[in-house]
This record gives sequence, C-alpha cells and structure tokens, in this order.
Amino acid sequence: MKNLKKALYSTFLLSAVLSFQTVAQQGFIFPKGEKAANVHHIGDVWLSLVSGADSIFQYGIAEATFAPGARLNWHIHPGGQQLLITDGVGYYQERGKPMETVHKGDVIKCQPGVEHWHASTPDSWFTYIALTAPQPTKWLEQVPDEVYFSRKSESSTLTTEQELIELSKQKWQWMADKNVDELAKLFHDDSKFVHMSGTWNKARELEIIKTGSIWYKQADVHDVAVEISDDTGVLWNRITLSSNVRGNDVTVEFTVTEVYKKQADAWKLLALTFSSVRDTHEIEH
Repeated sequence: MKNLKKALYSTFLLSAVLSFQTVAQQGFIFPKGEKAANVHHIGDVWLSLVSGADSIFQYGIAEATFAPGARLNWHIHPGGQQLLITDGVGYYQERGKPMETVHKGDVIKCQPGVEHWHASTPDSWFTYIALTAPQPTKWLEQVPDEVYFSRKSESSTLTTEQELIELSKQKWQWMADKNVDELAKLFHDDSKFVHMSGTWNKARELEIIKTGSIWYKQADVHDVAVEISDDTGVLWNRITLSSNVRGNDVTVEFTVTEVYKKQADAWKLLALTFSSVRDTHEIEH
C-alpha cells in the first residue's frame, strides 16, 4: 500500500506540473454557508452572507450555491440585484422574455421591480455572488416543471473533464448528506479508500458514512485538475474538509486523488486517497 500511495503522489506531482496551465479553478470563493429552508425554492441551495449593507455601503453581498436541479421561485428585488457567476451553469429568465443559459464569468443585472427567477441546470452545480439592495425580496409563485425543463439539458455539451468535476462535487454532497444509496451506485465494487488512518473497501466506507463515525460535513473545493485516458479518469482536488470524526469536529486541508473507471456508460469511483497538504509538501521537498 505504501508503494501505491507513493505512486499516486508521484503521479499527482508530475501531472500538476504538466497540467498547470489547464488546472480549473472550481468551487466556492467563500465558505459554502448554511442550507436554506425550502420556502421559496425547490432543491438544495446554500447561502453565505459575505458582507451586509450598512450606512455607507448600500448593498449586501452574499454567495449562493445551487445543487443540480435547484431553482428559486419567481421574485422581485425592489432595489435591483447583480449576479456574478463564479462556477457552473444556470438559468435566468425575466417575465415575458426567453430563458437564458448563463455560465461562469457571466454578469446578470436584475433590474429593480422586474419579475425573474434563476436556477442551476438539471445536471450542473451553480454558484454566484449576489450584490443586492437592502429592500426585502418579494417572493412569487414557483417556476413550474414545464418551464424549468423546457430548455434542453446541456449535459451533452459537457466535456468529459467537466462531467467528472460535476460528479465529484455531487459525491461530496452525498457524503455530507450520508446518502449511502447514491454512493453505493457511484462506488465501484472493487473501490479502495485510503485515509490518513487506514485503507478499506466499499462496504466499510459505506458503513462508516452511514453510521457517522466519519461525517464528511462539508468539502470546500479550491482547485481541480483532471486527466482522462481511455476509460479511466483521474481527478485531483485541493479541499478544505470539515468533518466529525468519532464525535470530534475537525477541519483539515487535503489533496484528494480520485480515480474513476467507465463502466457500462457510467463513471464509477475506483479509488479515493486523502493526503494532507503537509504530507504533499514533504514529498515535494
């Protein structure tokens, strides 16, 4: 196993050098925040207040993260709002106008008093920073399925690299939610999980997640690099992981190596290795 870990570390270091220009900056700029109650939206949405309005700065700043398939109700910002899209793919529509697909790097200006809604697409996460005037939002009716799903899914336009990045993000959320049913489908039957304290198989990892002996509460992803070779994909994440280990809350920065294998047109997680950033630095030197 030591040889396997050394090989994974060596592969990571070599690929990081070769892939430096193509590393994708992903994830959350600020902590993901709290999951919002499903009062004015469908699906899972997290909100993080970055900076509140005050007597000098007449707007608030927040970061919102949408899981695939999440959408807000129709609503109005009396003082207007600007959205700076920082990750993923989403939808935006104003009343009486066509639905738009928006991407990382786009800027949306929601004019004061204009009815609109925004959402992630059915198959992509979506994150934006919102600058909003302090007047209360006026919430309206839900966006019906026939409207939300009227735009053809863009999954076919995703590159293989993007597909794996989205799948990895979904995996972290399933782990946070202790969703062992979905994880059981994702994990390859021969999968191995290399932790700082040991190595175990699929059944053991699922049992650990189900019982909460290790609860992966939140993974904030900072950097992602992906390499594809035939039916195998290797993904490297630099993450800050907040977890609960046997009743103790801990937050650690890790480099995580994920190996995926294509099986019957679906990607299966074959191996997942955690290494502390400190250990990676020691190897580099």
